[in-house]
Amino acid sequence: MIRPVAFRMNEQTAVNNFFQEDIALKNAEINKKAQLEFDAFVQKLRKVGVNVIVEDDDLRLDTPDSIFPNNWISFHENGDIGLYPMFAENRRRERREEILIRLETEGFIINNVYDYTTAEDEGLFLEGTGSLLLDRVNKKAYCALSPRADEELLIEFCEDFEYLPVIFTANQTVDGKRLPIYHTNVMMCLAEKFCVICLDSIDDVAEKKNVTQHLKKDGKEIIKITEAQMHHFAGNMLQLQGKDKKYLVMSAAAHNSLNKEQIAAIEKHCEILSSDLTTIETCGGGSARCMMAEVFLPRE
Repeated sequence: MIRPVAFRMNEQTAVNNFFQEDIALKNAEINKKAQLEFDAFVQKLRKVGVNVIVEDDDLRLDTPDSIFPNNWISFHENGDIGLYPMFAENRRRERREEILIRLETEGFIINNVYDYTTAEDEGLFLEGTGSLLLDRVNKKAYCALSPRADEELLIEFCEDFEYLPVIFTANQTVDGKRLPIYHTNVMMCLAEKFCVICLDSIDDVAEKKNVTQHLKKDGKEIIKITEAQMHHFAGNMLQLQGKDKKYLVMSAAAHNSLNKEQIAAIEKHCEILSSDLTTIETCGGGSARCMMAEVFLPRE
């Protein structure tokens, strides 16, 4: 996780991230609030036994979205890493070699790096596990195509990492128009035995059926959320292993948006852990899942 030092509403991402909202605070105050939310979140994760590696952002880089590292890197069990092309130019500065060095000093092994970042020169993007929802057990990559998720790059990733692509389009209503949702992981969360998903965002009937069939085939219980709940980041969740049990990690806004039946369905499988991320969600247009880049690398 990357602790922010220059967090604010990123004007370069707001053009197609319709979850972002401006708030009437100076940037320094916004960053201070984001730091408090970040620190409280990390403390909650560590309290239940999640191993959290925190790296500070570099103020010289002016990277307002560095708090969302899962968009530029992914880590894999065989020691491979993916580096991803980013839509916003100021987000490309988030890719820092010293973070890889830090992981190696923590005892993780890095074998190969698959670098897709040259696609930026062609105006093509695939923003890590924001765009790619990876079922690492069944080797499937769910991806909602958007300006930040190119189909050809998705296919290239799947060939390199040996995943089966499950491709669809997910939309949201913006000023009366149906427009692509910027990242797959805001409308869908894939856990070990279940999936929280906004099926209403998949307008194409055949695509919706295909996604549903893949989930059912792999034994995932489907927990549906509405578009309104999605806008409270109820799709932006991540299942983590704590010291003694598994947790579905989400923001307080996401937790509060769920009804009793949805909460009961989740709690059949794992406990819920939530934290207040209001400033980060409002200005950044991302939530709990976006803040965590899961390290699956082997250890020495």
